[in-house]
Amino acid sequence: MKRIIVLILIGFVLSSCGARKRANQKGKDGGKISIPNSEIPETPSTVIKPSYNTTEQYIAFFKAEAIHEMKLYGIPASITLAQGILESGSGKGRLAREANNHFGIKCHNWKGARIYHDDDRKQECFRKYDDPNQSYRDHSLFLVDRKRYANLFKHKPTDYKAWAKGLKKAGYATDPKYPQKLIQLIERYKLHRYDIFDKKKRQKKITEASAELSTYYTVQKGDTLYSISKRYNTTVTHLKSLNNLKSNKLSIGQSLILTSN
Repeated sequence: MKRIIVLILIGFVLSSCGARKRANQKGKDGGKISIPNSEIPETPSTVIKPSYNTTEQYIAFFKAEAIHEMKLYGIPASITLAQGILESGSGKGRLAREANNHFGIKCHNWKGARIYHDDDRKQECFRKYDDPNQSYRDHSLFLVDRKRYANLFKHKPTDYKAWAKGLKKAGYATDPKYPQKLIQLIERYKLHRYDIFDKKKRQKKITEASAELSTYYTVQKGDTLYSISKRYNTTVTHLKSLNNLKSNKLSIGQSLILTSN
């Protein structure tokens, strides 16, 4: 008799547990399924990348960066934005999507990450960046550092037509219609409105930056005498004279005198 009573009690307990379990598992009936926290798989963190569904969105996203580069290096923001739109397909091209390369800059002497892409020839080497803003900065340095683009900086920062033609003449692109394409983009989207450029303010900013850094500059990776001279409103000849340099070669960590004061 006792054995029967024990069996009845065990059966009652088991049936109670089953009822509670079924109450929590109503997935098939449209209810929520209760799952212990320890069994919930962790959701991997996602990196939010900028998206541009239209050219207007691309401009809205990068106009501040283009204006910033213009203030630092004197390259018209309209030209930078137009090149970015044209070279990257408004951010939709493969180089922009997979390498954050918005200007089609090839490897040349690049020592960083790279990507291979068919261009004038098959599987050419292009620079790869961690984020698009690095591409915008490298675009500025690319133009500033190379002598073949020196004549560009003789044009007014507001003369986007002269800059567009100068880029083609200096060999930035092989497309004979490259200047016209840039000019059309600038005028279609009114990019020239971002070329508000105050030379006095820029000179003041450079002077202040030079004062903060004292009269010395420590050479960083990617620096050249030409880029440093542009940054501090001096000349390569003057820097070489101040530092008794016999060639244009620099070493990372090298200290340069910027002024004779």
